Amino acid sequence: MKLLKNGITKHMFKKLALYSSLITLALSSNAYAAEPFEQWLQGVRLEASQKGISQATLNSAFKDVKPISRVIELDRKQPEGKLSFAQYKKRVISDARIAQGRRLYKEHRAELEKASKKYGVQPQYIVALWGIETSYGNNTGGFSVISALATLAHEGRRADFFRAELLNALKIIDQGHISAHKMKGSWAGAMGQNQFMPSSFKAYAVDGNGDGKRDIWTSLPDVFSSTANYLGTSGWKDDQRWGRAVKVPSSFSESMTGRDKKRSLSEWSKLGVVLPSGAPIPVVAGMKAALIAPDGLQGPTYLAYDNFDVIMKWNRSTYFATSVGLLADAIAR
Repeated sequence: MKLLKNGITKHMFKKLALYSSLITLALSSNAYAAEPFEQWLQGVRLEASQKGISQATLNSAFKDVKPISRVIELDRKQPEGKLSFAQYKKRVISDARIAQGRRLYKEHRAELEKASKKYGVQPQYIVALWGIETSYGNNTGGFSVISALATLAHEGRRADFFRAELLNALKIIDQGHISAHKMKGSWAGAMGQNQFMPSSFKAYAVDGNGDGKRDIWTSLPDVFSSTANYLGTSGWKDDQRWGRAVKVPSSFSESMTGRDKKRSLSEWSKLGVVLPSGAPIPVVAGMKAALIAPDGLQGPTYLAYDNFDVIMKWNRSTYFATSVGLLADAIAR
């Protein structure tokens, strides 16, 4: 065995070189997060200034900004165990939430119908998203959006994403839609009564009451119009439902379920899919649907139409999208 200097074999030298490379890579990938927060913030401030955000806005937004350890804790927290759809549904669609949704639908019918007509989205879906996202505006989050986004951007695991969201949030403040002090939201930076990330605000938030601001925190016309605009822009079809509950033959297999397994409604009907009552499913020529079984075929099953896919753009969770549809149905009854 040939020895190099200091009695190290060639094989050992290669292994040491590999370990050294890996350590260097690991250290360099964490260098961004290791940069002192205040020093890192100066870099963000410079970039924001170069993007046209005023010094007054930056002074106000960064006056009390600081890392929030609870945000990191929540970001890294792993679920203790996956909920079944039945358990999830029980949490988000209570009798009280349905009753409140019906009451608020009646109370704000004029504004809801105005947004519905303008953006082509049935009012019950606007109300259902409002209810599930923030319990009709009662739980919008108490974190400083600027501090939360700065914390996540500095931490480094998804630095580019959260840095971009932070810059968008600063732009929202600079445009006068809300002050930095009042910009509250979730630990991940989702804002207002419909929980838009700053990039979603930029793309979809609208001024529903004509006051020149897009206020999704306190203005219900803005909340309703912004939600409707999101769905309408994302391809919503106001002549269709989200989907419906169905019953399937016992011979069906799991391979027939999933959003990518769409068939025409006439095909599903021929295969034996019926309404829970046993009546035939309504068939619309040319309309397709996917069979969704969140808890497997032994649990509840649904035919999901194109609007279900639009709700999935809002939140990529089958549980969430199905619950929004079911709550909307219950509110509209």
